[in-house]
Amino acid sequence: MSVVDNAVYVSGARETEPDSLDGTLALLRDRERAVDGPDDGFAWIGLLRPDQDELDQLARELKLPALAVEDAIHAHQRPKLERYDDVEFVVLRPAWYVDEDEDVQVGEVHLFLGQDFVVTVRHAETPDLSSVRARLEQDPALLAQGPRAVLYAVLDRIVDDYHPVVRGLRHDIDQIETQVFGGDPSVSRRIYQLSREVIELQRAVDPLRDVLDGLLAETTDDPEGVTLHRGLRDVADHVAQTIESADNFRQLLGNILQVNAALVGQRQNEEMRTLSETSLAQGEEVKKISSWAAILFTPSLIGAIYGMNFEHMPELGWVYGYPFALGLMALTAVVLYLVFRKRGWL
Repeated sequence: MSVVDNAVYVSGARETEPDSLDGTLALLRDRERAVDGPDDGFAWIGLLRPDQDELDQLARELKLPALAVEDAIHAHQRPKLERYDDVEFVVLRPAWYVDEDEDVQVGEVHLFLGQDFVVTVRHAETPDLSSVRARLEQDPALLAQGPRAVLYAVLDRIVDDYHPVVRGLRHDIDQIETQVFGGDPSVSRRIYQLSREVIELQRAVDPLRDVLDGLLAETTDDPEGVTLHRGLRDVADHVAQTIESADNFRQLLGNILQVNAALVGQRQNEEMRTLSETSLAQGEEVKKISSWAAILFTPSLIGAIYGMNFEHMPELGWVYGYPFALGLMALTAVVLYLVFRKRGWL
């Protein structure tokens, strides 16, 4: 069974703890028949991943709207507050931060609120609403205000759980700033991933502003709901702070990404300049080597020709042939040296 806890509360105190969902529904019907006039009793049914049969049973007994029940079954809804005659349907998206993976995990909590009942439907283990129930049971004056008090307490818990997410994101952004100026080449991917997580948090938090605006408008002129109104206003302040932090994070990550791109471009330019300087230096060395090779090659060529010792070669019988060959070698070497020196190769 998906029923985590269910109880009937009267005047802010837990009066009855039925052992089954059928027992709770039967008790509600008996109270409707027995009580003459307004009654402050209500049932709080807590479900965890209920199947369609359980929700269909609740829908029949509590006259829940079909569209809201369908949303609760399939989940994946954005935070919202919808009213169907005497029933309100609220979708909330709790979030928690997995620091090892830098991942913002988002769950989903649905609430059906009627005059004498509230049904909480969770699709994830987090948050554990048993602590919310225990907190409310320690404050009978607040719990006596009925299903709206439960909605406020659940909202307060979910919004409070956003704070560790904000702290985790802020810590990782500080690390990213250090990586960027430290020249870590893998930081761009981390910036993009963290930007996606910030967007995930915004999707969970931003719609709550409208939800709380509607709730605050309903409790503004209610003299019996002053405590509830003040609590909702405090929750709205925390939501505004979380939205502001998420907006700042998103803008900061965008700026960091631009700075990182500029630094990467600067480092690439420096590497290209260093490479160009190295290539230029290598080119100068090649020029010098080529010049000396040409200077040495010409005398070697002349010496190779005159060293063939063929019988009928010009200048072999000439008295000045040997000095002439040496002079020609020296002359060509000097001429080549002067030419290369003039061109700046030597």
